[in-house]
Amino acid sequence: MKYITDANGTKLFCKDWGEGRPVVLIHGWPLNSDSWEYQAVRLAENGYRVIAYDRRGFGRSVQTWDGYDYDTMADDLASVMNQLELKDAAIIGFSMGGGEVSRYMSRHGGKRVKQAGLISSVAPYMLKTDDNPDGVEEKVFDDIKNGLREDRPNFLKGFFQDFYGNGTEGGGVSDEIIEWSMMMALQGSPKATLDCVDAFGKTDFRSDMDAFDVPTLVIHGTADQTVPIETSGQAAADMIKNSIFNKYEGAPHGLTATHKDQLTDDLLDFLKQ
Repeated sequence: MKYITDANGTKLFCKDWGEGRPVVLIHGWPLNSDSWEYQAVRLAENGYRVIAYDRRGFGRSVQTWDGYDYDTMADDLASVMNQLELKDAAIIGFSMGGGEVSRYMSRHGGKRVKQAGLISSVAPYMLKTDDNPDGVEEKVFDDIKNGLREDRPNFLKGFFQDFYGNGTEGGGVSDEIIEWSMMMALQGSPKATLDCVDAFGKTDFRSDMDAFDVPTLVIHGTADQTVPIETSGQAAADMIKNSIFNKYEGAPHGLTATHKDQLTDDLLDFLKQ
């Protein structure tokens, strides 16, 4: 475990496990790199070098006051890629992390990248607009921020019920997974947690999709209530030329836990291609 320091001195906590071709795992909101636990261990056991870092403001990384826009966060990813001198890497983003993957591919030209993955990703565009009619109403994101400001622990407890699809046929996790997720979320900066709602909810990645010139795996649950498949996974798969689209029937948003083995198997199959 180590820290990566970007050009402005921001320190990012980074795990670097195993040996082999590098796989960079970028976590979702409002979690940290620990949320990749199941995938990270198995990927490293199967001969890959697994890098997972905490986004600025979350986990053990520095809690900056600003910088929670995707240009800056893609630059943070570039710092990780460059300082670790990664080559022929696979960059895999879950949920909000799909935004870093998308912006990195366009802003940094996909440097050092051989494969990409978008898992339950927010890309290409979540916000409902006249030219994105299947998107999410802006009020949803405003309500999230209001809930965070009013009672962040209480809001997050309810949020994770939907995140993991508890009470649904295709989802559900233990109470302990919910508690673990709460611990990760509450470790994050409240400012970062608020600012990132606007980042993942209102950033338009549609123009970034043309930059995906490597094989790209898109995975999304058909019952995702957090990031609806129509405006995200399906749209991304349609726009990315070299994409493989795996739909998980009845699966919720939090695939890293609810479908941990299926997801890891699919990642391993993809990485071998």
